[in-house]
Amino acid sequence: LDLCRENGYRVNSVARSMVKKHTHSIGIIIPNVMNPFYAEIVFHLESYSRFHGYMTMLCNSLYDDGQYESLFDFLIGRRVDGIIVASTRDATCRWAEKFSCRIPIVYIGENPGTFSGNFVNTDNIRGGISGCEYLYGLGHRDILYLGMRKCSSAHIRRFEGFRKAAESLGLPVRVMENPSGKSSIDSGYRLGKELFSGKIPYSAIFAATDTIALGVMQAAGEAGVRIPNDVSLLGFDNISLARLPNIQLTTVDQPKELLATAAFDILRESIAGQNDGNYRSRSLKPVLVERNTCLKIEETKPIRS
Repeated sequence: LDLCRENGYRVNSVARSMVKKHTHSIGIIIPNVMNPFYAEIVFHLESYSRFHGYMTMLCNSLYDDGQYESLFDFLIGRRVDGIIVASTRDATCRWAEKFSCRIPIVYIGENPGTFSGNFVNTDNIRGGISGCEYLYGLGHRDILYLGMRKCSSAHIRRFEGFRKAAESLGLPVRVMENPSGKSSIDSGYRLGKELFSGKIPYSAIFAATDTIALGVMQAAGEAGVRIPNDVSLLGFDNISLARLPNIQLTTVDQPKELLATAAFDILRESIAGQNDGNYRSRSLKPVLVERNTCLKIEETKPIRS
């Protein structure tokens, strides 16, 4: 063995996997690693799986639903032991359902109601409720929910939580949808440009994601709108960028490390056959993180015209 190591010989993992029936590797499919939320999910997945003796293979769908079949085939062809899929797009969940009969799969995201496999998510309805209640507690009565995407059950349920809270508190339900197929800083910027082109009839914005909120902040700066003095801004996700000194975004936190570790634990049980053939699901509690982009209504300046 010493001679093998000195001369650069290495274990043939493919040959070993054919005998042992396991490669101790997992596949990960996400929309885009450039998205800060998914980048953090991947970081925690890789760290935790490596601690448990598994290596990871990462694939990006690039928000193209037509890519999923080839990505699943690629990973299965590389004999990974299981696959973790993270997305907010309902179409992705349907692909996970299709391939779950061939390989252990865990889906990180909202179940649109048709997925019968393993999944882990954040309680998006609870997150929408807590965000609305927080802004109401600061005195805001005119709140805009910004960036809801109809192609995403996660987004629909976040808005559902906001709507429920608004109606119970006697607030008008205001929403501006995101026509884009993804939530990005660019899409938030475009929505913000439209918002700030005229009078602002609200005192607070509840953005569907932090990336949408960051785009809104950029558009606000260009339009001379001061956050939080002219309008308060609340995000959702608590990505790492939200903590930067010049941003300090108040947001609803998704527990990304817990999402990743719970998903891997469920996948490992499924790989080992410890789940008795039953699928697992976990819904994690969101937590509001207070920073500097929301003010009490009496502290805000008059509505800008």
